[in-house]
Amino acid sequence: MPLLPPALDKLATLLSRLPGVGKRSATRYAFHILGQPEEFARSLASALEELVTHVRFCVDCHALTEHEQCDICRDLSRDRTLVCVVETASDLVAVEQTGAFCGLYHVLHGVLAPLKGIGPGQLRLANLEARLAAVGAREVILATSTDVEGEATALYLAKRLAPLPLTVSRIATGVPMGGELEYLDQNTLSRALSGRRAFEG
Repeated sequence: MPLLPPALDKLATLLSRLPGVGKRSATRYAFHILGQPEEFARSLASALEELVTHVRFCVDCHALTEHEQCDICRDLSRDRTLVCVVETASDLVAVEQTGAFCGLYHVLHGVLAPLKGIGPGQLRLANLEARLAAVGAREVILATSTDVEGEATALYLAKRLAPLPLTVSRIATGVPMGGELEYLDQNTLSRALSGRRAFEG
């Protein structure tokens, strides 16, 4: 005999798929939502519907946006000679919040992970070289994480971009080994950006 009504159990199961949320926590969240005024649940459902309906990838940098181009790509005051390559949209937010970077971005939406079947074809790389040429980039900052997969991705990109007439740099030490950018404090990330060095593969 099921302990929860099917609708409540379904919600808890879906919530348990979120990062860091186990089934017990997910069940608590489901009960919490149920205990809120009805308008809260309806607003939450509406926000999720708007998310999947309106949010898309920027045609240039692949950041998340509700327009064809994201606000950063459309901002002509940004330094278009600098392009920062990050793994995820949340990494872009982390870098942007430091206030230490005023260039453009390119979001990969992943890292190379051969054991998981993720190769270059699964990353957002198809337009990278053409875009760098189009904006007149002089430097590409590889801001992938410092774990094994992030380092392998940075090495691959450095080799891929080596024939281009630009500098390829890597965020500086200060980012702990295995560290993910979205979890770093702003001061650490800002120092890592300002202290970047030319990539040495």
